[in-house]
Amino acid sequence: MRLLRKPRPRRSINFIDMNTLTEEYIRQRLLESNHNQADTDGYAEIALHPEIRLKCAAVLLPLMYFQDEWHVLYTRRTDRVESHKGQVSFPGGACDEGETTPEQTALREADEEIGVNPADVKVLGRLSRMITISKYRVSPIVGVIPFPYAYKVAGIEVARVFTIPLMWLANRNNFWEFTLNDPDRSVIAYHPYDGELLWGATARMTVNFLKVLGLL
Repeated sequence: MRLLRKPRPRRSINFIDMNTLTEEYIRQRLLESNHNQADTDGYAEIALHPEIRLKCAAVLLPLMYFQDEWHVLYTRRTDRVESHKGQVSFPGGACDEGETTPEQTALREADEEIGVNPADVKVLGRLSRMITISKYRVSPIVGVIPFPYAYKVAGIEVARVFTIPLMWLANRNNFWEFTLNDPDRSVIAYHPYDGELLWGATARMTVNFLKVLGLL
């Protein structure tokens, strides 16, 4: 493994005034990003060729505002799920038949996994889709959940629900990017936060979101 980029010292507020990070600002940045970017973020965890059939999936990137700042909500998967056991992830999963938008999928999965009522989520926009190692084309949907919130965790799938402050995630000293055997692919990994390790596809979606906001 080779380190792609050394973290840089954190700027005081990552050149954006915290008062700027309103819901409307986030919504507008997501809208501009979707207008200016390609269909995907340009990164795939697997080598793509015509024979590969990519499956539809969506995740909810949930935001909560408390203690005078934004936090991003994550889940840790149990050891009883079929794939990605014990990993930190966003609520989400494969599209169901009949679902016509990624928002429907993301909100349904968040309801099933952590008991968040779709009516309680204020959807702000989408990030570019990402192709994962499990052959899914994943659409990340950004939405705001009220704080505090009473979660109803699906114990078979989710071991824990927790949040990480947005500005901690934007601190370049807190994450690294490494190359893998293939020079065209890399993995992003954060330092542990509250005992949890954020890495892989979920970390890359997080970093993509921070870039859209202008925090990286």
